[in-house]
Amino acid sequence: MIVYYLSLALRSLRSTPILSCLMVAAIAIGVGASMTVLTLNYMMSRNALKHKNDVLYAVQLDSWDPNEAFDSANEIPWQLTYRDAQALLRSDIPTRQVAMHRFGFTVELEDSQLRPFVAQARVSTRDFFTLFDTPFLYGGTWDSAADQSPAQLVVLSKATNDKLFAGENSVGRSITLNGEPFTVVGVIDHWNPAPKVYDLNNSPFANTEALFVPFGLHRRFEIDTWGNDNGWASGPRSEGYEGFLQSESVWIQYWVELRNREQKQQYETFLTAYIQGEKAQGRFQRPLKFALSRPSEWLRLNKVLRDDNRVLGWVSLAFLLVCVINGVALLLAKFLRKAPEAGVRRALGASRSALFIQHLIESAAIGVIGGIAGILVALVGIRASRHLAMGWIDTVASMDWLMMLAAIGLALFASLLAGFYPAWRISHTNPAIYLKTQ
Repeated sequence: MIVYYLSLALRSLRSTPILSCLMVAAIAIGVGASMTVLTLNYMMSRNALKHKNDVLYAVQLDSWDPNEAFDSANEIPWQLTYRDAQALLRSDIPTRQVAMHRFGFTVELEDSQLRPFVAQARVSTRDFFTLFDTPFLYGGTWDSAADQSPAQLVVLSKATNDKLFAGENSVGRSITLNGEPFTVVGVIDHWNPAPKVYDLNNSPFANTEALFVPFGLHRRFEIDTWGNDNGWASGPRSEGYEGFLQSESVWIQYWVELRNREQKQQYETFLTAYIQGEKAQGRFQRPLKFALSRPSEWLRLNKVLRDDNRVLGWVSLAFLLVCVINGVALLLAKFLRKAPEAGVRRALGASRSALFIQHLIESAAIGVIGGIAGILVALVGIRASRHLAMGWIDTVASMDWLMMLAAIGLALFASLLAGFYPAWRISHTNPAIYLKTQ
């Protein structure tokens, strides 16, 4: 019976092409506009570390100004001072832990025609690659000694390796960073999580860094930061680079891997004892406070999906509702034109429910066609958004299969909503009126 109703629906669509096209256009525009915004919101709010959400934690310590809380959702600085990061690295409680920040180097290759270029780098401890499941194409990470003492080693991204060595295995070869030779120990495969959950402070939708160098190089190269650096006390920062490292400036991002509740409780006890020890030395003058945030919590705290994005999502759905209301009028006009036919069918024994289902199926057919057209409209909208954002959202401005299926589902729901009242009206046609006119 469903197949028969579907054949009637397609025949009806062909018999009223203008009204059918207008209905499809209304659904397509409404769904396309909605899915453009909803897709961008969905892609921006994705948790690339969802599979490790129960074991990874971003660490925050409240070392801020005793007179004024830090301007964040939980009033704790997003990042740590260098001295706090070094102290936490001495703990053996976490299964893995990472201290890191963003920097940049001028890259050269000896005996090459390639011109020197500036590349984004991540200065990190070795567990970064294991903690965030970074895949290696060649080689691996540096040894743990490089996190405490200077070792001029580097891990390249696949794009950088392609640029410098044409994609060959470059492990063991040398490149020049800021005029100093560095030995390549590994090349990671394509890896570009969006948003970059591990660093939401600095362009969360930017591409992954081109280079990764050991944390122990700070004093050797007086490495500062190319990311956010917040401070509240000048203190020893005015005393040169060593003063900067010992200052209250927060610029180091810190993550730990804690496998179970007991390990987490041990680490919380450790952090409490550490803060109390620092308080005894005159630091951490605010009430004792720290935070361990899972990746999903970290995304919410950092408001990666801002309130205006959510408002825009609701506005787009309101626009779809306007299209649905217009669709009701179009479908009512379309169905009422077939009232004589419906009257004859009722006189021949067709039930009201049969007429109702038949016309709902016709509405659903319009919805499916409108949904497919809506996907095309959404793809154009996403491409336009990428162009307007000038590269800021390139990593999230795309539509996956899940969102395409969601577009079809949304169009189907919208068309059924629009077709409910017209189908009910036509199913209550009085056959006597039309039989008298025959």
